[in-house]
Amino acid sequence: MRVLRHVDLTLPLGPDAVVYPGDPRPRFTPASSLSEDGSVVHEVTVGSQSGTHVDAPSHVAAGGASVDRLEVGLFAGPGVLVDATAAGAGQPIGWDVFEPVAPRLGPGVLVLLHTGWVRHYGTPAWFAHPHLDPDACARVLATGVRTVLLDAPSIDPHGDDPLPCHHLVADAGGVIGENLTGLDRVSWPDPFVLALPLPLEGLDGARSAPSRSSSPPTLATAPEPGADPGAS
Repeated sequence: MRVLRHVDLTLPLGPDAVVYPGDPRPRFTPASSLSEDGSVVHEVTVGSQSGTHVDAPSHVAAGGASVDRLEVGLFAGPGVLVDATAAGAGQPIGWDVFEPVAPRLGPGVLVLLHTGWVRHYGTPAWFAHPHLDPDACARVLATGVRTVLLDAPSIDPHGDDPLPCHHLVADAGGVIGENLTGLDRVSWPDPFVLALPLPLEGLDGARSAPSRSSSPPTLATAPEPGADPGAS
C-alpha cells in the first residue's frame, strides 16, 4: 500500500502532561550520560493510562485480557471517522452521530470518535468532556466494531464510577483509545489506522508503540487512490 499522507494522532508525553486525577505523573530520570557513560539512557516512570493510550479489557473487567494478550487486528485496520463535535461539555454522544456512517461499521473497523475536545487539553474544561451514551456504545458494538478511539480523556463521564461504556467494550473483548489529537486533520474518508500499544505484560493498558513500518505511534494514513490496501 502506497501512502500519500499520514497524521500523527498522539499527544506529547512528558512531566507536564495532563493525567487523570490520582494517576502517577510521568517522570524521566537520567540513568547514564554521554560524558560519563558514552551514551544516554533514561529511566521512564509513567502510568499505564497516561497520554495517548489504549485500555485493555483488564482495565475494568476481572479476568479480562491484558494489553499484551490482545490481537493486533484490534489496533490496525480501516478507520471510520465519526463527527461528534457538536456535543458540548458533559453531554452524551448518541447514536445519531453514527447513523451517517453506520453502513461502514463492522468487524475490523476502528472508530475514530471526533469530539474536538482536545482543544481544551491543559485547561479546567478538559475533564468536563462529552462522553459516549451507553445505548449508542451498545449499538456500535452490535455492528461488530471492537475498537473505539476518541480525542477526550475518557469514553465515560468524568467521575462516573460505573464506567458503563468501558464495561460494554471490555465485555465484548474490545479496546478503547483515549487522549487522541489531530482528528480534525483526517480529511479523507478511508484512513488506515494504526494504534499499536506497547505489549506490557499483564497490564491494563499502554501507550501506543511505533509500528513495524516506523510510522508514528498512532496515526491515520491515506492510501493512494485506487491502490489495494492489502498490497505492499
